[in-house]
Amino acid sequence: MDKGRLEAFSDGVIAIIITITVLLIEPPKGNSLSDLMELMPLIKVYTVSFIMIGTNWANHHHLLKLSRAQKK
Repeated sequence: MDKGRLEAFSDGVIAIIITITVLLIEPPKGNSLSDLMELMPLIKVYTVSFIMIGTNWANHHHLLKLSRAQKK
């Protein structure tokens, strides 16, 4: 598998992980600000998770950029 395919595969996997993570956030039950504030702990956890996944994704891309393709 060459670098381009590995990079595309890892991008797809990370996109699926982020999508599944955001599906856990349900819409608020009402229309008021207090109803939205009930979801803030879950939104904060999602934000931290998104930052961690994004950091790992960026590090992975940096690692692939520094690696050389193996010659056959």
